[in-house]
Amino acid sequence: MILLQFSCAQGPDECSLAVSKALQRFCLEAESLRVDVEMLEQEEHSRFGTLRSALVAISGERCASLSEKWCGTLQWICTSPYRKNHGRKNWYIGVAPFTPTTFVSESEIRFETLRASGPGGQHVNKTDSAVRATHIASGVSVKVQTQRSQHANKRLALLLIGRRLEQLHMEQQMALKAQRRQFHHQISRGDPVRIFKGMKFEPL
Repeated sequence: MILLQFSCAQGPDECSLAVSKALQRFCLEAESLRVDVEMLEQEEHSRFGTLRSALVAISGERCASLSEKWCGTLQWICTSPYRKNHGRKNWYIGVAPFTPTTFVSESEIRFETLRASGPGGQHVNKTDSAVRATHIASGVSVKVQTQRSQHANKRLALLLIGRRLEQLHMEQQMALKAQRRQFHHQISRGDPVRIFKGMKFEPL
């Protein structure tokens, strides 16, 4: 199993449309190669039919070769469907494999089994194959029901929680950087708690 992230990054609306179109094309190629594709997460954009990002899981004998073919920067050459007479015709998005650097062990997770819900044919609601996993220390939780077996859903849940923890860490780092930038604008010019002078930075 390989996790792939499709993203428009900070691109304009056209790039969000490119993500949606790329994902559709990717699924067609996967089907022709008999590679299974499961949508795990997606972030919709404000315009109908567009996506800022999507996370998919692929599995099958040829999933590695399909991943190698798609990973990297994708260029979409097209006149903007949203901005008439706009000069730009090249739009770029990215596809990257998710390789977790935060590894989570089962001892850190509380697992609950439950009936799968939603589309899935006869299999749904027949067995307790769905899994809700909660990272005990952080409270981060995911529900996974895309795989047929409970074991496979647990394995995927560990990957997703690792990804969520990495995202949480990145958000905390970004918030800290924002606080640091804000600090530069909040320094008071009066009432110093200490005063120093000269190149030797000697206290007065």
